[in-house]
Amino acid sequence: MSDNRLKNLLEYTRASGRVCPVPHKWQVLWEMLPDKVQQGFVWTPPTPLIVGAWWHTSDAEKRDRFELHIRYAAEKGELESIEPFLKNLTPEQWVCEGDV
Repeated sequence: MSDNRLKNLLEYTRASGRVCPVPHKWQVLWEMLPDKVQQGFVWTPPTPLIVGAWWHTSDAEKRDRFELHIRYAAEKGELESIEPFLKNLTPEQWVCEGDV
């Protein structure tokens, strides 16, 4: 995995004020991540900020969590699988700044 590929994907996901995928697409992305571990109620990587957390988190918090998922995928060598998924999302499948 190249740092350039990660950098380019992060830039793509931030373009046009994007914050994160809409909740059901973000959940699909999280399910694609390998080697998830649950200890009690805590997951590694942490779950998407959807359901109850959606209304109580800022755009910045959502973006940070979403980017954590992208970086986790990169560490696990999975950018090749998540990059096409993210790039095939339609504009309506993204949350942009100020949408929520």
